Amino acid sequence: MATNVNAEALKESPIPDAIEKHAASKQTVDPYNVQGEVGEDGVVKAIDYNKLIEEFGTKKIDQALLDRLERVTGKKPHRFLRRGIVFSHRDLELILDRYEKGEPFYLYTGRGPSSDSVHVGHTIPFEFTKWLQDTFDVPLVIMMTDDEKYLFSDKRTIEEVEGYCSNNAKDIIAVGFDPNKTFIFSDFQYMGGAFYKNVVRLSKHITLNQARAIFGFNDSTNIGRIHFGSIQGASSWASSFPHIFGEDESKTVAIPCLIPCAIDQDPYFRMTRDVSARLKYKNSNISYAKPALIHSRFLDALQGPGTKMSASVDESAIFMRDTPNQIKNKINKYAFSGGKVTVEEHREKGGDTNVDVAYQYLRFFLEDDEELEKIRVAYESGEMLTGDLKAICIKELQTYVAAFQERRAKVDDEAVKLFMTTRPLKWNGNPRAPVVVPQVQNADGEAAAEGGDGKLTKNQLKKLEKQKQIEAKKAQKAKEKEEKDKAAAQP
Repeated sequence: MATNVNAEALKESPIPDAIEKHAASKQTVDPYNVQGEVGEDGVVKAIDYNKLIEEFGTKKIDQALLDRLERVTGKKPHRFLRRGIVFSHRDLELILDRYEKGEPFYLYTGRGPSSDSVHVGHTIPFEFTKWLQDTFDVPLVIMMTDDEKYLFSDKRTIEEVEGYCSNNAKDIIAVGFDPNKTFIFSDFQYMGGAFYKNVVRLSKHITLNQARAIFGFNDSTNIGRIHFGSIQGASSWASSFPHIFGEDESKTVAIPCLIPCAIDQDPYFRMTRDVSARLKYKNSNISYAKPALIHSRFLDALQGPGTKMSASVDESAIFMRDTPNQIKNKINKYAFSGGKVTVEEHREKGGDTNVDVAYQYLRFFLEDDEELEKIRVAYESGEMLTGDLKAICIKELQTYVAAFQERRAKVDDEAVKLFMTTRPLKWNGNPRAPVVVPQVQNADGEAAAEGGDGKLTKNQLKKLEKQKQIEAKKAQKAKEKEEKDKAAAQP
C-alpha cells in the first residue's frame, strides 16, 4: 500500500486559494465553467490560451517538440498539433523518452455522458486520442463518468445517465478505436477492487481545503462532488487496471499515462500529479508515476469566440446525429461571422478569421493545410465573402458527420459489450524498441490466452477479428492514397 504521508499544500504549480466567481471582464476556465473575457463593450473575447499556460503552469507545444515527435514516431504531426489546436502539455517529453526506450505507458481519456448524442466538439479529443493510439500503438482506457454526471446535476437520475452512457459509448466506438487495445468502462460498473483501492489512496491525501481551493467547492457542495476528483485521478494509475498491466504493483505503479483532454480538465490531474509525487509503494523508493497531459483548445459554440458547445443547448452545437439540412441551417443561421457589415466594406477591409466560426471550424476539420491557407488569405483580403466561407464549412461538416453516422450505424450492443468487457489488451509499442508487455495472469496463475479470462463470447471474438480486418483495410487504403498523392505531386 502507499505510505501514509501528511497532506500538505499542493506544490507542482500555483493553485489559487479559491476559485471565485470572476468579474464579468475576466475569462473563466475550470472544469465547470468556460467563458472568455467580456470587454467593456459587452462582447465576449476569444479564450486567451497563452494566459492559461501561464496560469496553469503548463508548457507550450513548440516546433522543437513537434519536430521531435515526428522524428521519434516517423509520422507527420496531426493537424491539431500543426495548427496549435493541441497547444499545451505536461511531461510529453518524458512520454517520448519512454517510447524511444520501449518502456510501457498508456493513454487515458474520458467522457461524461450527459446527452443522447455527442456533438462535434466532443469528437475532438477522441479523434486525437485515436491518432495517438495508432501512432504509438499503446493501450487506451476510456472512462465513462456516469457517476459524475449524476452528482453534478440536480435533475438527472442514475437511470438517465446510464442510458446516456450506453449511447455515448457507441458514439466513441464509432470514432474507430481498436478493440484489441481499448477498454471502455463505466464508473458505476467498474468501481471496486484495485481501482477502488487507488481511489481511496488518492482521496486520503487530498484535504477538504485543497478541494475547495482547486474546484471552488463550498459548505453547500454535496460530498460526492468533493470526492469525485479522486475517482477521476485514480484512472491515471496503471495499477487500477490489473487485467491490462498485471497485478504486480511494484511494476505497475511506475507506468505513466498520457491524458489527451481539453485544458479545463487540467486541475483534476494537477492535483493527481502532486499526490503521485508524495506517494511511495510500500515505503520503498518506487514512486507513483505522474500522469502526463496534452491539452486541446475548445471548439467554439456557434455563437462565437469565448464560448464552447453545450450538449444541453441545441443551437450552440453541431450534433453527430444532425442531418445535412440541419447542419446547413445551423451554420447559416447561428454561426458567428467575422465579416463586415456590408459587402463593400468587406471587399475593402476583409474578414476576421480569428473570430469567424466557420473558418475556425475549418481549422479543426479540414485536413489540407494549403487549402486552409488559401481560404484564410481569400477571406482576410475580402475576395471571399462570409456566405462563400460558410458554404465551404457546411460541406466539410456534412462530410465529417455523414462518415461518423455511417460508422455509428454499425455499432451494436454486442460491440459495446466487447469494448467494456474486463479483459487483457494486446499492443506492441515502438517497433524499433519493442515494449515488454506485462503478462496478465488468469485465476490459475497461468498466462492468459487470447480471449483473456474466458469471458469473451464467440461473437465477441468474431467481432475482434472483423475489426482487425477493417483496420487493416483502412490502413491499406490510406497507404495507397498516400502513394497516389506522392506520385501526383512529382513533376
